[in-house]
Amino acid sequence: MSTTTAPAAEHAQADPYALRPEDARPAPTVFRDRIRHLGPGFVLSAAVVGSGELITTTALGAEAGFALLWLVIVSTAVKVWVQMELAQWTILNGRTALEGYRDVGPRIGRLSWINWLWIGMDFAKMFQRGGIIGGTAAACSVLWPVIGEPLSWGSLALWAVVVTLAAVLLLQSGKYSLVERACLVSVVVFTLVTVSLAVGLPGTEFGYGGSELGSGFGFEIPAGTVGIALAVFGITGVGADEMTTYTYWCMEKGYARWTGPDDGSEERARRAEGWIKVMRLDALTGLAVCVLCTLSFYVIGAAVLHPQGLVPEGNKMITTLSRIYTDTMGPWAEYLFLIGAFAVLFSTLIGSTASVPRLWTNTLGLLGVIDWGDVRVRTRTIRVLTWCLPLLWACFFLWMQSPVLMVQIGGIGGGIFLLAVVVAVWRLRSTGVPRRFRANPWLTGALVVSSAAILCVGVYGVLKTLGAVPE
Repeated sequence: MSTTTAPAAEHAQADPYALRPEDARPAPTVFRDRIRHLGPGFVLSAAVVGSGELITTTALGAEAGFALLWLVIVSTAVKVWVQMELAQWTILNGRTALEGYRDVGPRIGRLSWINWLWIGMDFAKMFQRGGIIGGTAAACSVLWPVIGEPLSWGSLALWAVVVTLAAVLLLQSGKYSLVERACLVSVVVFTLVTVSLAVGLPGTEFGYGGSELGSGFGFEIPAGTVGIALAVFGITGVGADEMTTYTYWCMEKGYARWTGPDDGSEERARRAEGWIKVMRLDALTGLAVCVLCTLSFYVIGAAVLHPQGLVPEGNKMITTLSRIYTDTMGPWAEYLFLIGAFAVLFSTLIGSTASVPRLWTNTLGLLGVIDWGDVRVRTRTIRVLTWCLPLLWACFFLWMQSPVLMVQIGGIGGGIFLLAVVVAVWRLRSTGVPRRFRANPWLTGALVVSSAAILCVGVYGVLKTLGAVPE
């Protein structure tokens, strides 16, 4: 009997999604100790600070000037409260977001309408991830034009394959924690450079002042920018797919496992309160990084590119964005930008390559194709998808070859799915979150404001796109 039970016990211990009483531990009560347990928010920030901030936000600033500064702030700051509510449900119930979405009816077959909407959204997101690969390949092509001229089809194709295989191999090596640290360091370094440039612009010919910043709070969407504005709202800050992914990172970090299974005891409730506080600190820390980065990219695009009529488009997106640096610091700064752009975009690719196979594996489990609870089956499926999905994204880029448009398509898809996530969060809050965890009026108020802002902007965007709202 020992030969049959030992492996099962080993797999149970290795399973980050299994809740066992012996894994429960009290949460830290001192701020210094809570900081030591942060992690998922930084992983999310490393993934988020990429295509949305570097490509879409800068392109929006270049196209609209300072007029949509308000939207950038709302987009990055307002969505975190929905993210935290969904993560709280996960910690209390020990279940992933996709499993929770299935409980929000009506169902269509084995899945709910929200699960099917996620599947549709993820196909749109494949364009975005292809755009990320394309942006990374473009940066490499300009730095090292191995085949033909920089940004030629041959050079882009070669680097797209190299970048994709590099991401896959890094994750297959089992050293993802090292990759996460490297990506986070690269994002921090590039952020510091970008923030310094944004703050230093008033001392250059591309300076801006209080009047320009004030014009960004007219709470209007200029004619001709509704498409990219919708993409920005869907992709900047924490998007619907990142909110969903965050629940998986919270479980793998241990917040739910350390809370333990719900035995109805007061001790378990207090553990849950403690780990939820750690999660909120983690999410808000990640939010601070996202807000700082996004505002910097937008201001730079509005101040440097907009006056010159430069809008990042097509495969020349990277060289257009590099004008941010060369026009303010000289030609040598192009290399600084390209290295930083590679670091930011590649870290985003790493985040997608790590998270999306998990989401699809969970979806296959919900559909009954595989047994999600079997660690070996789950791990094997994730590894197979880690190879297949990034190669598919690369094919999308080689077919379309327009990183900015591809990222915008993914952003619009994410914005639509975000509306469904808000519906799911309120439903799960009412059915799966005890009253004591819903008692804080400030957090409830923030969730109401967050949900209302998402719904209003989402509905307005759909009506505007359909022509029901005049320009």
